[in-house]
Amino acid sequence: MKIYFAIFIRYNNQPHSPMSDKYKIFDNQAAYFVTMTTVGWIDVFTRKNHKMLIVESLKYCQHNKGLEIYGWVLMGSHLHMICSAAEGYALTDILRDFKKHTSKRIVKQIKEEPESRREWMLDLFQKYCEHLKRDQTYKVWQDGNHAEVIYSNQFFDQKLNYIHQNPVEDMIVANAEDYLYSSARNYAELPYLLDVILETQKLVTYN
Repeated sequence: MKIYFAIFIRYNNQPHSPMSDKYKIFDNQAAYFVTMTTVGWIDVFTRKNHKMLIVESLKYCQHNKGLEIYGWVLMGSHLHMICSAAEGYALTDILRDFKKHTSKRIVKQIKEEPESRREWMLDLFQKYCEHLKRDQTYKVWQDGNHAEVIYSNQFFDQKLNYIHQNPVEDMIVANAEDYLYSSARNYAELPYLLDVILETQKLVTYN
């Protein structure tokens, strides 16, 4: 099943610097391929409790903050998504709040629930705060979201395939749809953890 949706890129008549805007969200109503990565590429999401924390937080953002997800996969150290914000919401705000909330919850889980890597991970989270000017004890996520605007159907298909093939490339599963923490299951019409948008819409781009 293919999905085609509207993207409105409004910067065509505005001063635009490709270097300064690279990997930044410049249109909060457009769809983006984003990657959120843990500091030091630490494999935080290898245990069910940490993975389900991310799933439940994404659900909350969908239901309460206007997050629209077209594709996603959660790997050990990073989260890939194709996403946008519903009308009246800003994608930058949604992702900022998501990372802030999950950072606190992850640290709390590591401290309070069984975790053989507790001291090692908490020490690293503290280490990555040493250079920060703001008062912060732990840093879980790297800065930025490595955002790439979805500018065409072909680019969407490319990124969706990349997302779904991540667990296959890492030899976690043989087939993309066998990985539970991924939208590959939605597209294969199998039981899934998160709703994703599959409705067909017209693609509109402005270059």
